[in-house]
Amino acid sequence: MFPDPTQIRDIHGIDSVPWWPLAPGWWLVLLTLVVVGLLAWRFRASWRLRIPIPMVTLGTWRWDAGRELRALRAAAAERTEKETLAELSELLRRVAMARHGRAACAGLHGDDWLDWLTEHDPSGRDWRRDGRLLIEAPYAPPRPSDLRRAEVQRLFDAVQDWITAKLPRAPKSGRPGLLARLRRSLPLNAAGATR
Repeated sequence: MFPDPTQIRDIHGIDSVPWWPLAPGWWLVLLTLVVVGLLAWRFRASWRLRIPIPMVTLGTWRWDAGRELRALRAAAAERTEKETLAELSELLRRVAMARHGRAACAGLHGDDWLDWLTEHDPSGRDWRRDGRLLIEAPYAPPRPSDLRRAEVQRLFDAVQDWITAKLPRAPKSGRPGLLARLRRSLPLNAAGATR
């Protein structure tokens, strides 16, 4: 009735599944992640300005400025020209401060402001000629807005260029790099070798 104990074999468990090499499904998941990452890196600037949902990576000043510029452009028909130009000038000043720092441009006004804009414009516009409307409109008598509609549209495009242009490179600091500091700290003899 009972089997002979010498003929009973021990129970063997199933071998564990090795993690390497990966199954084909995991290779597809990795490939998909790499492709999505490359696409996100490639189109990051345009997404910052066009995606209407604020995300953690899109919470930069460019996204906010692009959204504000679109709202200002849409509301321009309902507002007076003075209000539109005042808000556009304020937005341009905030974008300039975000790009170059508060100390560089916050205190400028009038012709000094236009000269600074001309000097730092990413697309090379002559703001002394094209931006005159920004400093004259608040003090000018009311005029039919049809006369300046094209000028205002050019200013909207100019501010859009300021928002979408690549950031200027930070100026190199006066501090030398690590190798230059090491070379200076090592004493050299006349032949150029260390002592």
